[in-house]
Order: sequence, then structure tokens, then C-alpha cells
Amino acid sequence: MGRTQTFDTAEVVRSARAVFWRHGYEAASVPALEAATGLRRSSIYHAFGSKRGLFDAAVESYLDEIVRPRLAPLTGVPAPDAILDYLYGLREALERAGSVIAANGCLLINAAGASIADDAAVRETIAAYRAELGEAIGNGIRAHCPDIEDAQRLTDTVTALVVAAYALARVDTPGAVHSIDAAMDLIERA
Repeated sequence: MGRTQTFDTAEVVRSARAVFWRHGYEAASVPALEAATGLRRSSIYHAFGSKRGLFDAAVESYLDEIVRPRLAPLTGVPAPDAILDYLYGLREALERAGSVIAANGCLLINAAGASIADDAAVRETIAAYRAELGEAIGNGIRAHCPDIEDAQRLTDTVTALVVAAYALARVDTPGAVHSIDAAMDLIERA
């Protein structure tokens, strides 16, 4: 008869997510994951199957708890200023010393530039995230600029600037903020 699970799975995943977000999949050692989660290797492997299984759970947690709540005001029929509110909130987070976004960027954008992106399932997850981000930004742009002729071009450009900001966050905060400022300027001009 197996042991009864004595830990909160969601808390374990959040703790592991912080390690993966800060260090990336490859550099997140199993001992670091053990220390962060309070679980032994055998419990991690029993609960998640592997380090990769724990990473996949962390990515889902990231999408459900971090990404989608931020994008929620841009889904459905957003308020006219929802896109600017989203970008302004992102800008504030990037400028706030010690914020998770300023310190770590985006878990999925970071993964896109790492070896883990060689895995087809990870590539698919990153592509789906990029599409979800672009769709939300497009909704916000169309709500803010209902008469814009080329909403898709502006959506693609703003999405690229947001992705660039996430990619730069860890190494060039002023450059990341500049990307967000450029996005807001483009929207205001439209």
C-alpha cells in the first residue's frame, strides 16, 4: 500500500515554478527543486514522473496563475483603455525593483531561447502562449481603436514589443521599458 500524499501539490508546483523561472529548465537542479519544494527526489518523481513533468506542471501553473489573469481584461469585449492599462501595468512591474517580472522576465520566453525549446511539446506550448498573447493584445487594440484599418499589423508589432520586453527584462530593464513605451506610443498614434 502506497503512502498518502502529505503535501499541497499546488504549493509544490509554485515553489518549483520559481526555480524554473529564475534558473531555466536546464539549470534547475533536482537538489535545488528539492530545497524549494521541501520534497525528496523520490517524492518529486512519484508525484510528477520526472523533472520534466514538474516543469510541465510549473508551466501550466504559470499560464493559469500569472499569464491568464493579466490577460483577462483583454479577453471577450475589453474596455477601450484595457490595452493601455495592461501595458502600463507591465511597465510598472518592469520598473519595480525586485518584482518577479523585472528579475526573471517571462518563463516561456526564457524557455524559447533555451535547449528545452528543442522539445516539440515545449515549442507547441510556447507557440500557443504567443498566439494567446497576440489574440488578447489584438482584442485590446480593436477595442481602443475600433476604426483602425490595419489592426493585425499593429497587433503583431505590439505583441513583438511585449515579447522583446520580456526577453530583455533580466538584462536590460531600460530597454524592456522602452519596448513597452514604444508599444503604447504606437497604440496612442493609431
